[in-house]
Amino acid sequence: MGAFQVTVLYLILLLTSKITCKEEEWKSATATYTKETDGSIITEGACGYGDLHKASYGKYSAGLSTMLFNKGSTCGACFEIRCVDHILWCLQGSPSVILTATDFCPPNYGLSADYGGWCNFPKVHFEMSEAAFAEIAEKRADIVPVQYKRVNCQRRDGIRFTMGGSAHFCQVLITNVGLDGEVVTVKVRGSKTGWIPMARNWGQNWQCNINLIGQPLSFEVTASSGKTLASYSVAPANWQFGQTYEGKQLK
Repeated sequence: MGAFQVTVLYLILLLTSKITCKEEEWKSATATYTKETDGSIITEGACGYGDLHKASYGKYSAGLSTMLFNKGSTCGACFEIRCVDHILWCLQGSPSVILTATDFCPPNYGLSADYGGWCNFPKVHFEMSEAAFAEIAEKRADIVPVQYKRVNCQRRDGIRFTMGGSAHFCQVLITNVGLDGEVVTVKVRGSKTGWIPMARNWGQNWQCNINLIGQPLSFEVTASSGKTLASYSVAPANWQFGQTYEGKQLK
């Protein structure tokens, strides 16, 4: 192997090392939990997912403070979280859980950021389900210090498209997105149209002001990683509002 090839190989290895280190970097935050009947967060949140068990997120979901929520664009992203630096509240060995961003934890400026106002800007905070919290810390704790990092989302089956809207506009809720999980652009195409860009309505609800009733629909989804995936004829011509259709999956 010549000197040039050795240099190129070294640069590739160096770049790979830097990327790996970036992916594995832990950052500091805090976490609390909210109580619901079965230890899960099941109610509809700011991402628009509705029943989180039907959306396949269930107890492993979380509300994010303003610093992480990013006006809803982070909905669907996955975070690995572990409790650290608290011998009384953190479980032994600092086990971690992987959560999906499904809601917004709003600020409460009437309370101190150190007690009650945990989601006040610029705090980085996760509001977890009781069941997920119990996997990393003692439930007796009000709030615990944690470390977190973004990780790829492991999803079963394909991306899901739930149809909404009316005769005057088309709306789709996008769930079960793999890899980085964060959708940044969406396009829809009917049998009588070209690709039509959709705008984010709220959370992971996307819409366009075009009547597409009676047309089979294809969707093109782009994730924050830059990867784009087109799922053709996902919804048949007789698709119905409220129905969910499954496309391909990001890999």
